Amino acid sequence: MASRSDVAEGARSPGGRNLGLGAGFYSRPVLDVARDLIGCVVRHGTTAGVVVETEAYHQSEAACHAHVGLTARTHVLFGPPGRAYVYRSYGIHALLNAVCEPEGVGAAVLIRALEPLEGLAAMRARRGLERSEDLCSGPGKLTQALDVELSLNGSDLSAGPIRIEPAAGGWEHVEPVSGPRIGITKAAELPWRFCAPGSPTVSRPRPRPPAR
Repeated sequence: MASRSDVAEGARSPGGRNLGLGAGFYSRPVLDVARDLIGCVVRHGTTAGVVVETEAYHQSEAACHAHVGLTARTHVLFGPPGRAYVYRSYGIHALLNAVCEPEGVGAAVLIRALEPLEGLAAMRARRGLERSEDLCSGPGKLTQALDVELSLNGSDLSAGPIRIEPAAGGWEHVEPVSGPRIGITKAAELPWRFCAPGSPTVSRPRPRPPAR
């Protein structure tokens, strides 16, 4: 079974360009993918950021869109792993998810927060903010900063336009902290939220590190 280390090189184009993590990374259980995405890089155009917060969603629990079954809205969730599932939240924000598990299973990881890495000037212009800690500190904020729109729903996260690449330098061995998902009312008790400890861009409330 593939792991983060197995796909650390990602897929590559004939010219050697890094195309991002391969489908084998995403075809694993959604909780494993959500944990292993911490430290990876989301890239779109000239902007990029390190993933510091994720949440896992699976068809077996009521907070997941796939819980209702296959519909016009959810068909991407049941499709090939490694695709982008982008939807509009409350009619305002586009939210970015990575489809996981084998085709036919409805599961995805919500990208909740990034630490800005490249293209901060463009991010600041799009967000109308200066503090780097505020640019991508939530799922709607990061899609605005990276200019991710609904038109990218179903796109390939290996080939782009949105790419999720292997862990950035210094982020290869992060041990995430976990806690309940936030901003939901169904299945809210499940500890399926994962965060990079100490990151200033993790959205609030932040999970507490385990007691020593």
